[in-house]
Amino acid sequence: MIFTMILAGGKGNRMGNKDIPKQFLILGDKPIIIHTIEKFLLFNEINEVIALCPKEWLIHTKNLLHKHCIPESRVTVVEGGDTRHRTIQKGISFLQDHRNASSNDIIITHDAVRPFVSYRIIKENIEQCVAHGAVDTVIPATDTIVRSEDGRTLNEIPPRQELYQGQTPQSFRIGTIIDSYRSLESQEIEMATDAAKIALLNGKDVYIVIGESTNLKITTPSDLLFANAILKEGVVK
Repeated sequence: MIFTMILAGGKGNRMGNKDIPKQFLILGDKPIIIHTIEKFLLFNEINEVIALCPKEWLIHTKNLLHKHCIPESRVTVVEGGDTRHRTIQKGISFLQDHRNASSNDIIITHDAVRPFVSYRIIKENIEQCVAHGAVDTVIPATDTIVRSEDGRTLNEIPPRQELYQGQTPQSFRIGTIIDSYRSLESQEIEMATDAAKIALLNGKDVYIVIGESTNLKITTPSDLLFANAILKEGVVK
């Protein structure tokens, strides 16, 4: 089976709006999270979408799904955790406890605030995860990346052709990501930026799907302005 986890646990402080998390802000004529969920509902091979939200926003999320005619048979709203990793782990526990998910089943993890993920990116995540067990979506770095240990002086300028910027989805066989989480101490887990890093720390090979510049993460007011421009122009397929 194939499941999607929409990671919607963030509070959106960088958006400057403390009253509503960024995933519930309106993009065009509907909330960002609805745009995102709808992208995954295009795939019949995805058995279920799990939207992982803050506890205080569970009812609001369910109401939004109903308002936008998204069937309960395809999307389930579940309480997330207080960090990205705890949210993913809660999602895995839900699938194991309530969906009898096996180690060979696949989870596609995706940021709720990346509403422009394309059909191709999702399709290639599924295909590559079936083949390899762990996948990350990335785009080649266009700017020179520098490394500084103290924030004052440069330590290294790595070759740009070897560098990529991470996006989502990140997709895993459930057994692969469970083994990775279990192999690490809690401090190591919290220091890792995302689930792909967790898999790497456990010695897993993580394969690449090339993303797209339009697959942006909406985290600031300027991002939301840009996203509305993308939506208006209809440049994402």
